Amino acid sequence: MDWMQGRTLYGGASALVAFTMAKRAFPDLPPLRSAQIGFVAPVGEEVELTAKIIRQGRNVTQVRSEIHSDKGVALTAFWLFAEGREPNGQQPAPTPENWPGLPQENPRAMEGKGPTFIQNNFELRYGQTKGEDHGATIRRWARLTEKHELDPVSKLVLMGDVMPPGAMRVMRRPGPISSINWSFNILDPDSESKEGWYLAENASQHLDHGYSSERLRMYDVEGSQVLDGLQSVAVFG
Repeated sequence: MDWMQGRTLYGGASALVAFTMAKRAFPDLPPLRSAQIGFVAPVGEEVELTAKIIRQGRNVTQVRSEIHSDKGVALTAFWLFAEGREPNGQQPAPTPENWPGLPQENPRAMEGKGPTFIQNNFELRYGQTKGEDHGATIRRWARLTEKHELDPVSKLVLMGDVMPPGAMRVMRRPGPISSINWSFNILDPDSESKEGWYLAENASQHLDHGYSSERLRMYDVEGSQVLDGLQSVAVFG
């Protein structure tokens, strides 16, 4: 499969499967605002999908969808859909520090390298100066290489987990890593970044005892943040 990451489906793709299940089961949902995803076990080719409305209020609907394998739950997701309201105050997200310039101004990254899902589905360009010490932060421009008929939020769900954890920058020795969960807020459900490019950034906020707390952000080509996330990652080796 083009979207495999080792023995499991790439996290963004498996999250998109669960998200699509929720939307198809309940087609009149308002825009997605937030999600909490648990990567419980490997997601293979043979799966079953479920979706259930947990609560439906006047403005907010909360839905749980799950991917089941033959051994039980492989992924569980809790989605928060909500209508927009008249704003009672505004606080724009800050633009990224050390803006790298537009994607076309940066060299390609990971050509012919990386896991299968990267090589088959993404074009990456550097989003930070190559060769410099950036601590526990990885930042790349990314876009899908094929045109997919995806709405803006589905594209963010698919792409939001594309970068490896920033902890890889400071690991003392090579070893496998595994995402445990992923929580994120959609800041712009109507995002349509030019030519499909998004600046994806993963930064380890704390790494110890075999686990890393990661901050995940995505920006459009104008420098506006469109997704804000948090992830727990197991670091082996």
